[in-house]
Amino acid sequence: MRTSSVAEEAAANEVEIRKQAVCNSPRGIEVALLTGCQDRHYAFGLATSLASKDVFVDIIGSDEIDSPEFHVAPNLRFLSFRGSQGNRASLCRKVSKLLVYYAKLVRYVGRSRPKILHILWNYKLEQFERTILMVYYKVMRKRVALTAHNVNQARRDGNDSWFNRLTLRIQYRLCDHMFVHTQKMKDELRQEFGVAEGAVTVIPYPVNNAFPDTELTPNEAKRRLGIQEEEKAILFFGRIVPYKGIEYLLEACRLLVADKQVKYRLIIAGEPKKEAQEYCRGIERTVANSFAQGEIILKMQFIPDDEMELYFKAADVTVLSYTEVFQSGVLFLAYSFGLPVIVSDVGSFRDDIISGETGLVCKPCDANGLADAIETYFASDLFRNLDQHRPRIRDYANARNSWGVVGQLTRDVYVELSGT
Repeated sequence: MRTSSVAEEAAANEVEIRKQAVCNSPRGIEVALLTGCQDRHYAFGLATSLASKDVFVDIIGSDEIDSPEFHVAPNLRFLSFRGSQGNRASLCRKVSKLLVYYAKLVRYVGRSRPKILHILWNYKLEQFERTILMVYYKVMRKRVALTAHNVNQARRDGNDSWFNRLTLRIQYRLCDHMFVHTQKMKDELRQEFGVAEGAVTVIPYPVNNAFPDTELTPNEAKRRLGIQEEEKAILFFGRIVPYKGIEYLLEACRLLVADKQVKYRLIIAGEPKKEAQEYCRGIERTVANSFAQGEIILKMQFIPDDEMELYFKAADVTVLSYTEVFQSGVLFLAYSFGLPVIVSDVGSFRDDIISGETGLVCKPCDANGLADAIETYFASDLFRNLDQHRPRIRDYANARNSWGVVGQLTRDVYVELSGT
């Protein structure tokens, strides 16, 4: 035990020495990633990719964003301004930690070496960050990049307002450069918010590489979830909110299970958003009233990273029955497991599906059409020879959506912003 402790201490000292050497050496491109204390997978992928391309990165976030890899690479530095985000803290404690976070961020921006701030997400006080904080960044002569994962999330969620659009316009116009995931998103930025053509770069949504991928086999994953060999497993995975269209998937599955000759099993796994409580209760009522016990595996809860592969390996197909979206990371998460995807024809989903090879596209908000697409998939060569198609799907995603590709495109923009 003592030998192990000494070895760990020596390894930690070696990392610290390497980091100190880097700090004392001439610096190249330096950037601060403002994570908004969310989306650990994206922050992990981008930071580690940039580090591999000789970019020096300060990662600003909370304890939940932290990863061991951030403390090994000599050109990565993790700063937990928020600390732990436990939900059981009192309101006074939460407000105090929120103010401390912003105080640390303001102080950091005023004193830090990186001249480029890359905002991955705003944090809690959206309107404050879009306006006053953006002006502060510019006063401090920082170059600001922003990844807009959603151009106008409030419009998508049905609670848009003139004030929301105004603050979005201010933030977008104050940015020096923006990243979006589709051409449609770029077009909306230009048409709705007046962002210049040259100020926006389209980057593919990258494959999630922040989760474990063990030797767990599909057969073993099915066994763990209680899915029989003859059952056809359909997966919905991700945050549960109204625009995901789960009600259409449930109706499609209700139509499918009426055919007693084929056994289907639907898995719904994901964490409900707080604002979607009534929507989630509706899902629970539908499952209870329209399906026999065991036909639906309902896991409406947070799914830890180390459990993700269980669901994707147990499934025969992932279904994204969204009613509105630009892009979804779940599609590429499924691809990373070599799993085909059936998507509704919204946003840019069609651009990322090779029909019959990586999945199928169907009409949105149409349960009958979705049921037909699911039946078509399970009668196809893609399903019958899924084991042979899985590596091709993974290769397809890695060629177009790897972090290597995204990291290089991002670094190129940094070079322009820094003038080096």
